[in-house]
Amino acid sequence: MGMEVAGLPMADRSDDRDGLRLDQLHVSFGPALLDWPAGLILHLSLQGDVIQRAHVEQTGLRAGSVLPFWDDPWLRAASGEQVSRGQAARRLCAAHLDSVGRLLAVAGWQAEARRARVARDVALAGRSADDVVAALRPLVRRVGRSRTLRWLTVGLGELGTEAATAAGVSGPALAAGGDVWDRLALWIEEAARSAALCDETEPQDFARQQDGPRGVLGGDVPPSQALLDVLPQLLEGAEFAGARLIVASLDPDLDELVSSSVGGRAPHG
Repeated sequence: MGMEVAGLPMADRSDDRDGLRLDQLHVSFGPALLDWPAGLILHLSLQGDVIQRAHVEQTGLRAGSVLPFWDDPWLRAASGEQVSRGQAARRLCAAHLDSVGRLLAVAGWQAEARRARVARDVALAGRSADDVVAALRPLVRRVGRSRTLRWLTVGLGELGTEAATAAGVSGPALAAGGDVWDRLALWIEEAARSAALCDETEPQDFARQQDGPRGVLGGDVPPSQALLDVLPQLLEGAEFAGARLIVASLDPDLDELVSSSVGGRAPHG
């Protein structure tokens, strides 16, 4: 029953997983939050502090925009432009550091979030591979040693390899084959590996390497769409406090959803 008090909706009641009758609250995140995927709205049904149901909505997407910024080198290479391996590595490194900075900010570790973003900007500024590696090194060391961060993220948002494959997920979320901590660790590992390649001048071979920052490009479903599709199953049953960490550990890029094609440049609006 949609009852209201003073014009405000009352909480429904529903069976809890422990067999109790608890208030069922409905809350939404997005579409404009700090350190949140732009355009994403997340509708949650809660009983106590447990997420019972989750629904994903996208808003503000406009067809005909420019190519997704983070996928740009791979999309240009696919359309026949010459793109160096160093350009692709630099963009991959920066994309992962951008995601790392967002996750660390959501986790409340602002100092290391800033460090990740500084290293991201060093990569995007075209600085040498040595400079990018140097900017990234303290972040790798401090995050890897943080017992608090590991405790906060281990066991949260589990996505095994088999489930990821069945859902069409590719890229880091598939390769990590685990939880929020595993996805964070893989981002940092791939960022460090890519940083060392930023000066490479050989052409990027799209036919051989189709993986953008969030997964395989060129298929029927953009990588970020697969991440959005799998998000509800990761959220349902999780505690409310962990919802934003789970979202940040996938970090879907909604710009991918409006790109006209992998091989062609979308017209400017």
